Amino acid sequence: MKEDILEQLVDDYFISKGYFTMHNVKFRPDKSHPDYIQNQDAVFSDIDLIGYNPHEKGAKRVVVVTCKSWQSGFAIDTVIDAIEKDKKIGGKLAWKSFRELVKPKWSEAFCEKIYEQTGSKKFTYFTAVTKVSGARKSWESNPGFLKNLQNNPIQLLSVTELMTEMSAEIDTTVAPSQVGRLLQVIKASGWLSSSNEKLEAPRPA
Repeated sequence: MKEDILEQLVDDYFISKGYFTMHNVKFRPDKSHPDYIQNQDAVFSDIDLIGYNPHEKGAKRVVVVTCKSWQSGFAIDTVIDAIEKDKKIGGKLAWKSFRELVKPKWSEAFCEKIYEQTGSKKFTYFTAVTKVSGARKSWESNPGFLKNLQNNPIQLLSVTELMTEMSAEIDTTVAPSQVGRLLQVIKASGWLSSSNEKLEAPRPA
């Protein structure tokens, strides 16, 4: 089940690129892990989306996505600072929103779950967000994150990017998803081509 609109957008985006997807895949550290703590690690975390495309190769064959539909957007430096200094974002310790990137016992469980579901140890990890501010390389090339994900690539994906790509590929053939069909109707209306123009609302007669 896709819990919010960003997850729906991401799902449609990867389906449009030929991926088979699954959602809300649960994982947690193994109880035999030396760092396992019962009162901290017993509750499952979810992988928002795993996608598999048999026509792709290497790390592109499997995509794994964490969705953060924060209305304020994704301020990279602020998020990293909160993770490193054990601060909260939205009332929750920041690292808990990215435990697979930060805590090795969770990273191991995360990678093992992906292998269990796809048979692949290679994947691309996406952080899908409403909008991005800051230097992407601080997130995508973070040495700690990459080490914990066994050096699999990390990418940020914004709503603007996925909507732009999807709208560019829309044609008159009926799209297979709700978001795709919505984009078709919007594109047919001419709104996409005129949305950047300054339009003056008509005045009452």
